[in-house]
Amino acid sequence: MLLSRLQKVTNQPLKNSKPIIIFMCGDVMLGRGIDQVLPHPSKPVLYERYMKNARGYVEVAEQKNGPIPSPVQFSYVWGDALEELERIGPDIRIINLETSVTKSNDYWKDKGINYRMNPKNIACLTAAKIDFCSLANNHILDWGYSGLLETLETLNKINIKSAGAGNTLAEAESPAVLEIKAKGRVLVFSYGTTTSGIPLSWAASDKKPGINILTDLSENTVIAIKEKVNEFKQKGDIIVVSIHWGGNWGYQVPRAHVRFAHQLIEEAGVDVIHGHSSHHVKGIEVYKDRLIIYGCGDFINDYEGISGYEHFRDDLALMYFVSIEPATGKLLRLIMTPTQIKNFKVNRATKADAIWLKDILNREGSTLGTQVILNADNTLTLKWQ
Repeated sequence: MLLSRLQKVTNQPLKNSKPIIIFMCGDVMLGRGIDQVLPHPSKPVLYERYMKNARGYVEVAEQKNGPIPSPVQFSYVWGDALEELERIGPDIRIINLETSVTKSNDYWKDKGINYRMNPKNIACLTAAKIDFCSLANNHILDWGYSGLLETLETLNKINIKSAGAGNTLAEAESPAVLEIKAKGRVLVFSYGTTTSGIPLSWAASDKKPGINILTDLSENTVIAIKEKVNEFKQKGDIIVVSIHWGGNWGYQVPRAHVRFAHQLIEEAGVDVIHGHSSHHVKGIEVYKDRLIIYGCGDFINDYEGISGYEHFRDDLALMYFVSIEPATGKLLRLIMTPTQIKNFKVNRATKADAIWLKDILNREGSTLGTQVILNADNTLTLKWQ
């Protein structure tokens, strides 16, 4: 019954307007095992209980899915995603970079897991023409303040914009401004919450570097974000909030997240909420014609062969292609390409896996007012009330 109603209110035709198309994905973890197979691996030493050498993650993955031809080219990890990006041609490409890009050896004590990628491997990001990296997450300070500052410097050198971290709180709070010729601007704000595992001590201040942490999801926080949006927004700008929130596992979306997302749209003028932290995809909502992705899932990681949460299928992910009407900020269309992480790279998912993702999104979307349909090319299209 719900699906039949949704089919009557599918995405409206684009008419003569030229939509802004944004590519978004979840966590991109280029450190540890991934870094080891790239042309310039970091020192492999780790400080984990599970593994003391990053090469161990390569060995576990190879035991699961066969050999990885190391060193790989910088473009290798993106695999089939590169062809899909070129086919669709999004205006901007947004990721959550969950890796410190640094040579620093100043690992954060008692953190448990520390991700880093050698700055000499930064061409891994330019190979996919990434425009923006969200940095307000629980791994960007894994190698200390020196590691954070080197990450910011490295991204700046290759003209990849970022938000959510900085030398001061003012820098961490400031959005990235992405200009799209003949279409307008997209402003991306980046936030993180302690519920995603970010230590509160990582918060930036007027006197020290750090990240843009939300201590709560209260009405006062919404007001503060609204003030920040109004400080930077110009007429016609599209506002994206990229937020690292919640735990790694579990499909339930906390009521506090739903309420906060709705308030950001209603009161702060946000057009897209790009949520991440969960290692698997979560439900999607469209509220007042604005897109809310509560959890994108991991897009690239080195978890192959690690057991414990197989029923969540964290090897499966989605490429989110979001079409937005520039004049209004309304969602026009969401097409998703199912993918699978295998051999440390992104692969097109099989039809069976695409159906599995469709069923999960439909199950979780039933209470959020959304459903997806499987297209002939194994992509998914979102339908909403």
